[in-house]
Amino acid sequence: MSNAPGHVPVLADEVVRFFHDQPDGWIVDCTLGLGGHAGLLLRANPRISVLGLDVDEANLTTARERLAEFGDRFRSIQANFGDLGAVLSEGGRSLAPVVGILADLGVSSNQISDPMRGLSFDLDGPLDMRLDRRQKTTAADLVNTLGEGELSDLIYLQAQERHSRRIAKRICQVRRQIRLNSTVQLARLVASAVGEDPDSHRSRIHPATRTFMALRMAVNGEMQALGRLLDAAPRCLAIGGRIAVISFHSMEDRAVKENFKALSAAGCYEVLTKKPLTAADAEQAANPRSRSAKLRVAMRVEGGGPS
Repeated sequence: MSNAPGHVPVLADEVVRFFHDQPDGWIVDCTLGLGGHAGLLLRANPRISVLGLDVDEANLTTARERLAEFGDRFRSIQANFGDLGAVLSEGGRSLAPVVGILADLGVSSNQISDPMRGLSFDLDGPLDMRLDRRQKTTAADLVNTLGEGELSDLIYLQAQERHSRRIAKRICQVRRQIRLNSTVQLARLVASAVGEDPDSHRSRIHPATRTFMALRMAVNGEMQALGRLLDAAPRCLAIGGRIAVISFHSMEDRAVKENFKALSAAGCYEVLTKKPLTAADAEQAANPRSRSAKLRVAMRVEGGGPS
């Protein structure tokens, strides 16, 4: 099995290393995507099976086709990674024991490259950003309806954008004249608000990067889902089971770090990565998306349990 065109799972060797020797049981890939990590795990460890969760119906279809060769060792469900606890409760004994939980909190490359998703500031498309099309609220709804203060807080709190006030003010000025519906329209508006030319290439980071990230995270409730996942994980894992989380910005990484630290102090986890693992230079050169990836891993141990 090869990866889908344009799809390269980040920190793949590191993920496999932490799960390849797990005993018989299930690994839950909470963010299945196109099945890159899941396929590598299934091939590396014939003792395990994988349950894949994803909200993106199109990605689920692709992953199911790519992983069909593994037969009953692979199952998938359309579900948010934050609903891990409910999914496993409904699965009952057929999904026991859970010897691993994996969550890659990044967005798939194919999602970014599809202009209809509204995730790219380079490709013009509708200002959507929903990963689960069953949801009703889009990024356009937030941009055009939130008050200036609410919008500023959203952009700052979700993505630590230091120019959030200027960006929110400019958005509100423009939307009095026209409704904001286009990704490129918003990207150029944000660039003008911070006084940068997005075509100048002075920085490898587009001036609208953090604003787009903040809107995407808010539309999809990503931080709330991460909180629910981290709360449910110790109750789902068998003793000796491992949880691995790949994050892509400081808020996510901080939440994972603090959760692992607290549960380690409670005698529930042993933290296996004292510092987050990052991509080697070769991987960063081959896959620029991996530059901001951080992997933290913990193991469920005997003793304390979640409250």
